[in-house]
Amino acid sequence: MYEAVRKPVDTSESTTDDKTAPDDGAPDGQERQSKGWRRWAMDTRPLRRPAFRRLWSSTIVTSVGSQLTAVAVPKQIYDITHSSAWVGYASLAGLLPLTVFALWGGAIADRMDRRKLLLLTNLGLAVTSVLFWVQAAIGLDSVLTLVVLLALQQAFFGLNSPARSASIARLVPPEELPAANALGSTVMQTGLVAGPLLAGALIPVIGLSELYLIDALALCVTLWAVARLPAMPPLTAAAKATTGWQSVAEGFRYISVHKVLLLSFLADIIAMVFGMPRALFPQLAAQTYAPYGEGLALGLLFAAIPIGAVLGGLMSGTFSRARRHGLMVIAAVIAWGAAVTGLGLSTNLWVAVAFLAAAGVADMVSMVFRGAILLSAATDEMRGRMQGVFTVVVAGGPRLADVLHGTVGSAAGVRAAIAGGGLMVIAATLVLALATPALREYRI
Repeated sequence: MYEAVRKPVDTSESTTDDKTAPDDGAPDGQERQSKGWRRWAMDTRPLRRPAFRRLWSSTIVTSVGSQLTAVAVPKQIYDITHSSAWVGYASLAGLLPLTVFALWGGAIADRMDRRKLLLLTNLGLAVTSVLFWVQAAIGLDSVLTLVVLLALQQAFFGLNSPARSASIARLVPPEELPAANALGSTVMQTGLVAGPLLAGALIPVIGLSELYLIDALALCVTLWAVARLPAMPPLTAAAKATTGWQSVAEGFRYISVHKVLLLSFLADIIAMVFGMPRALFPQLAAQTYAPYGEGLALGLLFAAIPIGAVLGGLMSGTFSRARRHGLMVIAAVIAWGAAVTGLGLSTNLWVAVAFLAAAGVADMVSMVFRGAILLSAATDEMRGRMQGVFTVVVAGGPRLADVLHGTVGSAAGVRAAIAGGGLMVIAATLVLALATPALREYRI
């Protein structure tokens, strides 16, 4: 059986901040035995730590702004081309820079101050959002320009995400990692709810260009919050001396030795590649659910999964204390596949939204425990590289799904593409669970 190695959390970069953290002196186990709704509600212990609280709070505003851009880009491409396949192809254009720079960014995050890396990459994201605004404001209507800007944005995102995720284990102890992941995921998913709904409401009023500008302004909030984080340099001299691409190779060797990491990545690839039909949302809104209003339908389809994820996060006390992390990942991915299958069989918008919300709950559970496995099974000097691979899997899988679903949906129909993908998720996950005991037996 694969067991996580418990490591003491390093708090050298946040000792000063933590002096002001409230502490009632009660042991963690005693706190979690509280009765009533508190036993089921979100575990907020990590928010007692000021450094983590700053990192967490920096996503509150920017998670909404980033989703305005996430809705605006496919909407603008669909308006220009009137093709879901083009939406998928454009998304794929961001996959190569995301892959390259996430892997490289993970190596960099293991050998430089993670706070400095976060500042630089957030600045790059803000500049890219300004460029999105400019092209839309002047009415350029160029798919090529959108693809280039999307590739640039994904490059900066690839550099940013590993440093951000790897920082969490430096700010909270191991036993609080699931709770910290649930807190962060809930805030991000709240943005995924509010952002698309706000985008659907604002597009008819102010147009696409201002959505990009709002995103750029929101990123300024992130810059301010990250600037107030403590320094997070490498903990060992060996990490500082390692060169970038050699570090990437070391990361892959590390994954090959730690099989549970590889299996957790594979579970997410199955869920996202076969079961993420977001490239078909504009077509669903324009055709299948047009009687409900295209703008309303588009906003609800994009927001439904995050709505479910937020509900799951708010009730994460029901699962965040589970010790069999691998089994939780397997169950969550199967539930995701079942919900996506239901979506494909739905002709009513509200039924479709309900299935997508159920998928969101399953996705939240999967995110929490995949993240906890990664942070607990990897040492600090490897966490940046592991988070780089994690970023490629999490963000790259849906982009492959965009191409797959966009192409199959255009050829075979939307409902067949979605339902078939959900069934494939269930079948492939069952095979993975039965064939690989390392994942289903992993616990801390």
